[in-house]
Amino acid sequence: MIACRNLSKSFRIFEKKPGLSGSLRQLFKREYRSSHAVDSFNLEIGKGEFVGLLGPNGAGKTTLMKMLTGIIVPTSGEALVAGHQPSKREIPFRKKIALVMGQKSQLWWDIPAMDSFLLLQRYYEIEEKAFRKRLGDLSELLGVTNLLNVHIRKLSLGERMKMELMACILHEPDVVFLDEPTIGLDVIAQKNIREFLGSYQKQKNITVVLTSHYMADVQSLCNRIVLILDGKKRFDGSRSEFEDILGREKSISLRFEHAPNIDDHAWSKMDPKWSNNNFQVELRIPEATMRQTLADILLRFPVIDVVSEKMAVERVMETLLKRPELIPESR
Repeated sequence: MIACRNLSKSFRIFEKKPGLSGSLRQLFKREYRSSHAVDSFNLEIGKGEFVGLLGPNGAGKTTLMKMLTGIIVPTSGEALVAGHQPSKREIPFRKKIALVMGQKSQLWWDIPAMDSFLLLQRYYEIEEKAFRKRLGDLSELLGVTNLLNVHIRKLSLGERMKMELMACILHEPDVVFLDEPTIGLDVIAQKNIREFLGSYQKQKNITVVLTSHYMADVQSLCNRIVLILDGKKRFDGSRSEFEDILGREKSISLRFEHAPNIDDHAWSKMDPKWSNNNFQVELRIPEATMRQTLADILLRFPVIDVVSEKMAVERVMETLLKRPELIPESR
């Protein structure tokens, strides 16, 4: 469904010297520098995949998404999405894709969502019966049936994002690009959006590319992860392979009734990180010996709470951003 070959995008960035002299100088001679947002990017994504595109701010994720949706034209290289060249923005291509950007709205703020949906029906040429069924099913699934006639600006952020998702998939696209779809939402709203996306993607078997700084989104939705750093692809593999980059270890947090002896040799091989006046510790324990190690600790020390790692992706991502040299070269 998606194929990139040496896809690159460079921008010319104007730089002005500070002060009045700098302002006068730029009237006669402007100074520019080149910035490579995406550099020789190769990628293939098949039908029905749910791929997480990860990277820090400024890594090139959004630029890549915009090239794949035809919003911006690549400097070099080529891309095919659903059999079309995105930069041509052909009408059949637009009917096969959708893009949701969490920080930008595609709906008109001063009119009800229903009016925007009717406009999208005409734009995508959706037959009336199909439109009413899809609208009814989606609004019921997302729990917003009673909000369709409320002005967008009167809705909460979570409610607006549900309307954005409805607008995105109303024409039943084959490929959906989601750029930070849960940004700014509370924990419950994020969970609801994730559950909807996971259920809808499986039901329709569509291809989804997701960018998010909330690792819970990636952990619960994506089976494949693509890591981009400084515009280059640094990793492309399954989520489990990504989680195993740092080794097959678990992060375990323990809380104690009273502070134990932190000098005990039992802690030395588990990279302990003590906090809360030594009443709490985070340990790294090999997966193969975790059960026996925990049993020994529980017998010897006054443990009152044990919390196992919930999001291995977050731990790996945080480590790789600090130490990118740990990324396997083969990826």
